[in-house]
Amino acid sequence: MIRSQKWSWLLIAMLLSVAVLAGCGGKQQEAAPAQPAQTQPAAQAQTTPAPEPTQEADKQDVRVIKHAMGTTEVKGTPQKVVTLFQGATDTALLLGVKPVGAVESWIEQPWYNYIKDKMDGVTNLGNENQPNMEAIVSLHPDLIIASKTRHEKIYDQLSAIAPTVMTEEVHIWKDTLSLSAEAMNKKAEEAKFLEEWSKKVADFKEKMGDKLKLQVGIVDFRPDHARIVYTGFSALVLDELGISRPMNQKGEEWGVKLTSKENISQMDADILFDQTSTTRDDGRMDLRKEWTEHPLWKNLRAVKENRVFAVDTAVWNNGSGPLAALGMVDDLYEFYQLK
Repeated sequence: MIRSQKWSWLLIAMLLSVAVLAGCGGKQQEAAPAQPAQTQPAAQAQTTPAPEPTQEADKQDVRVIKHAMGTTEVKGTPQKVVTLFQGATDTALLLGVKPVGAVESWIEQPWYNYIKDKMDGVTNLGNENQPNMEAIVSLHPDLIIASKTRHEKIYDQLSAIAPTVMTEEVHIWKDTLSLSAEAMNKKAEEAKFLEEWSKKVADFKEKMGDKLKLQVGIVDFRPDHARIVYTGFSALVLDELGISRPMNQKGEEWGVKLTSKENISQMDADILFDQTSTTRDDGRMDLRKEWTEHPLWKNLRAVKENRVFAVDTAVWNNGSGPLAALGMVDDLYEFYQLK
């Protein structure tokens, strides 16, 4: 009897031990999910560096710009632009970009009056034909806009400083606008301007009506000769506006030099726009006075009808950009008394 009780107690003790071990094992299984297994992926995500941009993404950010000297790669939207001719400066401002550096104006230095209020803080890079290379380097530009007409010989030097694009000429303002907008990544701004420009041209033509048939000449007095302008910035704008010009005052050349007052009759037109630079003290104003007092001058149709208009040469000749084109149209509204 005593023996059977002894085995009974031993059996109860064994069962209690098994229960205790089972309980301990259960607690370990519940705690297991709280181990770092779940938090590890998050930690890894924080410490793993972001992937490098792919070569394909880089290529999408680089635009190959075709221009007068070949092709140039321009990345992204340039922030520090240098402009090396007047039309490029005018164009940059129209597109909402203030250059970090620009060549000085031909008159009204350092900047033309019509853009002066937009040029505060811009570095003067000197003469358009010989820009200050050291000054350009010091600006660390990420884009240079130049012209083959002016800067072909220094293209390699400029390209060594920053991506450089060049127009063929300095006065073909819509070419300058197109190239500059593409290089500066401002095509949307260009499109907006061209839409507004088209509306302005259409409005001008509509309001002009039969006045468009009046033949217009462009003259320019220099120190030793007078000029009749055939082509150039002002001629391009007048032609686009549908304004007629005498057949003998049109051609592929820039124009003609008249060295003798006996040739004044070649200037004959219904209206004359005189784009002589009146601020230069080099004798051109004296020559202008002599010629305009001559009987042949007084016999011109425009003179007899009191239709000779002196215009701002900075706007009508030197500026050669979209802002100057807008200025020309404003002048024409006034000259023709349009509303």
